[in-house]
Amino acid sequence: MELLHLHFFDKPLRLEGSTSGEQKLFWNEVLVSQSPAIDGSKRQFIHTFQLQKAATDEAESSSIDAIEVKLEIDLTWQPFRLVYCLSHNDVIDAQGERTERDIERQQVSQPIVVERKWSTLGLMSLGFKLFKSAKLIKVALAGASLAAYSWLFSLQFALALLACLVFHEYGHIRAMKYFGMKTKGIYLIPFLGGLALSDEKINTRWQDVVISIMGPFFGLIMSIACLVAYWVTGNIFFAGLAAFNSLLNLFNLLPVLPLDGGHILKSISFSMNTKVGLIACLAGAGLGVWVSYSFGLALLGFLLLIGSIEILLEWRMRHQSHLLPLNRYAQTVSLVWYVATVAAFVSIIWHLAGTGDAMLGLPLQILSS
Repeated sequence: MELLHLHFFDKPLRLEGSTSGEQKLFWNEVLVSQSPAIDGSKRQFIHTFQLQKAATDEAESSSIDAIEVKLEIDLTWQPFRLVYCLSHNDVIDAQGERTERDIERQQVSQPIVVERKWSTLGLMSLGFKLFKSAKLIKVALAGASLAAYSWLFSLQFALALLACLVFHEYGHIRAMKYFGMKTKGIYLIPFLGGLALSDEKINTRWQDVVISIMGPFFGLIMSIACLVAYWVTGNIFFAGLAAFNSLLNLFNLLPVLPLDGGHILKSISFSMNTKVGLIACLAGAGLGVWVSYSFGLALLGFLLLIGSIEILLEWRMRHQSHLLPLNRYAQTVSLVWYVATVAAFVSIIWHLAGTGDAMLGLPLQILSS
């Protein structure tokens, strides 16, 4: 991940590092210093390199043939704090500190892409990007989803389902915007649900937790609002919507990748310890296998396959992860937030099942079977 980005002699100076202790320092996109992944607990780092006078556009009258550059780093991962001092020939150029908030808000530098001639693959890639960004496609997908769900159930149920999906995905969008990320909006995929897209990548596991859990959290707000509407009006439609929406979001909170619950579990567990993360994620996948076997959910089995691949990739790339891990406080907050959200959905389902209505009791039967 990118730890520091400065400008030195009008050229970018960029420091990348990982929790394993590996660090790489680039000046003008050229690797000038490197620290190997030997000790992840190491805090003090000193990067030194030399620059020729011509490379820095120094005045011709200078009598110095080479410039000795030194970057001193004091780094703590949990909680994240980086104190730096950049100097050349014992003259300080820049110094300061960075925290997790700075990492969340930074725009990661993109590598320079060499322009190439048009190709079939390039045209297909461009077409796919245009496909994703077209507002017409959003409308078409939403219409297809409405038609599909209306065919399976009813128009009234299809509209209620789309409202649940949109409100859930809007929670993800709001979280992305909170972190200053550009978004592409919400896409409704027939028979698969919804998808909130962003143009940017996350920098921290806290962002991953918040963006993932805000979808179900907004779903919880909708369930509570429907429950209140049911108490006020006595209309059974609102009760059914509250129960169904709770079950839908509870399914999404299963600790299985790529569901929201899987992302939350992965961020918490991999921030504690990579082995703990692997065991926890595999246990979550095992739970998903049991659920898919119990209910005959072929789609969940497919999601489990994708999630298991993501777990293995995360494990293999654990030392090169660009995501800043959660500190102890954030781990606790994330776990409490997750458990409280799950408990709230279960409580709503349990409460509505107690009304004696057969349809309102169906979600509880599914959970208890």
